[in-house]
Amino acid sequence: MLHSMSTSVEPVSDRSADEVNEEIRALWRRAGGTLSVEEREEYQRLVMEWAAAAPQPANAA
Repeated sequence: MLHSMSTSVEPVSDRSADEVNEEIRALWRRAGGTLSVEEREEYQRLVMEWAAAAPQPANAA
């Protein structure tokens, strides 16, 4: 049985990690510390965007 791999590419963030982090903080402030289902979905999307935009640490040799 053959399995196909997804060929879709995740969009690269045009924003810096700091900009995305500020949006995450604003989301939490607006939510008052408790996220609704829709807000959790937005939070997850923002965290993924933040991770893509964050500088990657250099590997220790």
